[in-house]
Amino acid sequence: MAVVLSNAALTAYVLDHPFVRDANGVPVPPNPDARPEPRGTWPGSVMQQDDGSWSVRLDPQAWPVKPGDTVTDETGRSWTLTMTRLHQVPGCPDVDYVGAAATLDPPDTP
Repeated sequence: MAVVLSNAALTAYVLDHPFVRDANGVPVPPNPDARPEPRGTWPGSVMQQDDGSWSVRLDPQAWPVKPGDTVTDETGRSWTLTMTRLHQVPGCPDVDYVGAAATLDPPDTP
Protein backbone atom coordinates (compact mmCIF):
# COMPACT_ATOMS: atom_id res chain seq x y z
CA MET A 1 0.00 0.00 0.00
CA ALA A 2 1.32 3.44 -0.94
CA VAL A 3 1.37 6.14 1.72
CA VAL A 4 1.07 9.80 0.73
CA LEU A 5 3.14 11.98 3.03
CA SER A 6 2.41 15.60 3.82
CA ASN A 7 4.21 18.05 1.54
CA ALA A 8 2.32 21.30 2.23
CA ALA A 9 0.40 23.29 4.82
CA LEU A 10 -3.07 23.54 3.25
CA THR A 11 -5.77 26.06 4.13
CA ALA A 12 -9.39 25.35 3.18
CA TYR A 13 -11.77 28.12 2.09
CA VAL A 14 -15.29 26.70 2.08
CA LEU A 15 -18.19 28.36 0.28
CA ASP A 16 -21.70 28.47 1.68
CA HIS A 17 -23.39 25.21 0.65
CA PRO A 18 -25.88 24.55 -0.72
CA PHE A 19 -25.77 27.40 -3.22
CA VAL A 20 -28.79 29.69 -3.46
CA ARG A 21 -31.07 29.01 -6.42
CA ASP A 22 -32.32 31.42 -9.06
CA ALA A 23 -35.98 31.80 -10.11
CA ASN A 24 -35.61 28.70 -12.34
CA GLY A 25 -34.17 26.54 -9.57
CA VAL A 26 -30.62 26.59 -10.96
CA PRO A 27 -27.86 26.69 -8.28
CA VAL A 28 -26.02 30.01 -8.29
CA PRO A 29 -22.56 29.90 -6.71
CA PRO A 30 -21.42 32.84 -4.61
CA ASN A 31 -19.20 35.55 -6.08
CA PRO A 32 -15.79 33.88 -6.65
CA ASP A 33 -14.02 37.15 -5.78
CA ALA A 34 -15.56 37.10 -2.28
CA ARG A 35 -13.29 34.50 -0.66
CA PRO A 36 -14.75 33.10 2.56
CA GLU A 37 -12.86 33.05 5.83
CA PRO A 38 -10.32 30.22 6.12
CA ARG A 39 -11.61 27.10 7.87
CA GLY A 40 -8.15 26.10 9.10
CA THR A 41 -4.64 25.13 8.08
CA TRP A 42 -3.41 21.55 8.34
CA PRO A 43 -0.63 19.39 6.91
CA GLY A 44 -1.70 17.92 3.58
CA SER A 45 -0.52 16.86 0.18
CA VAL A 46 -0.81 18.21 -3.36
CA MET A 47 0.50 16.27 -6.34
CA GLN A 48 0.20 16.99 -10.04
CA GLN A 49 -1.02 14.00 -12.04
CA ASP A 50 0.20 12.89 -15.47
CA ASP A 51 -2.92 14.37 -17.13
CA GLY A 52 -2.27 17.82 -15.60
CA SER A 53 -4.95 17.56 -12.90
CA TRP A 54 -4.07 17.74 -9.22
CA SER A 55 -4.62 15.27 -6.41
CA VAL A 56 -5.18 16.89 -3.02
CA ARG A 57 -5.18 15.16 0.38
CA LEU A 58 -6.57 17.14 3.31
CA ASP A 59 -6.81 16.51 7.01
CA PRO A 60 -10.29 15.16 7.88
CA GLN A 61 -10.86 18.26 10.03
CA ALA A 62 -11.38 20.14 6.73
CA TRP A 63 -14.51 18.06 6.01
CA PRO A 64 -17.02 18.89 4.65
CA VAL A 65 -15.50 20.40 1.51
CA LYS A 66 -17.25 20.31 -1.84
CA PRO A 67 -16.52 21.05 -5.49
CA GLY A 68 -16.02 24.78 -5.91
CA ASP A 69 -14.24 25.21 -2.57
CA THR A 70 -10.64 26.44 -2.59
CA VAL A 71 -7.42 25.20 -0.99
CA THR A 72 -4.21 27.22 -0.75
CA ASP A 73 -0.69 26.35 0.37
CA GLU A 74 1.95 28.36 2.19
CA THR A 75 3.51 29.55 -1.11
CA GLY A 76 0.26 31.18 -2.26
CA ARG A 77 -0.70 28.56 -4.85
CA SER A 78 -4.45 27.97 -5.03
CA TRP A 79 -6.56 25.01 -6.18
CA THR A 80 -10.29 24.79 -6.85
CA LEU A 81 -11.71 21.42 -5.83
CA THR A 82 -13.61 19.52 -8.52
CA MET A 83 -14.36 16.30 -6.60
CA THR A 84 -14.17 15.43 -2.89
CA ARG A 85 -14.50 12.32 -0.78
CA LEU A 86 -14.00 11.56 2.91
CA HIS A 87 -11.97 8.37 3.34
CA GLN A 88 -12.47 6.74 6.74
CA VAL A 89 -11.29 3.47 8.24
CA PRO A 90 -13.61 2.32 11.06
CA GLY A 91 -11.71 2.06 14.33
CA CYS A 92 -8.56 3.68 12.91
CA PRO A 93 -9.05 7.46 12.67
CA ASP A 94 -5.30 8.08 12.30
CA VAL A 95 -5.48 7.10 8.62
CA ASP A 96 -8.61 9.10 7.72
CA TYR A 97 -8.25 11.84 5.08
CA VAL A 98 -10.17 13.89 2.55
CA GLY A 99 -9.28 12.99 -1.03
CA ALA A 100 -9.93 15.56 -3.72
CA ALA A 101 -9.29 16.29 -7.36
CA ALA A 102 -8.53 19.91 -8.19
CA THR A 103 -7.40 22.41 -10.77
CA LEU A 104 -4.55 24.85 -10.17
CA ASP A 105 -5.67 28.51 -10.29
CA PRO A 106 -4.30 30.04 -12.38
CA PRO A 107 -3.13 27.03 -14.36
CA ASP A 108 0.57 26.55 -15.13
CA THR A 109 1.48 27.68 -18.62
CA PRO A 110 4.55 26.38 -20.43
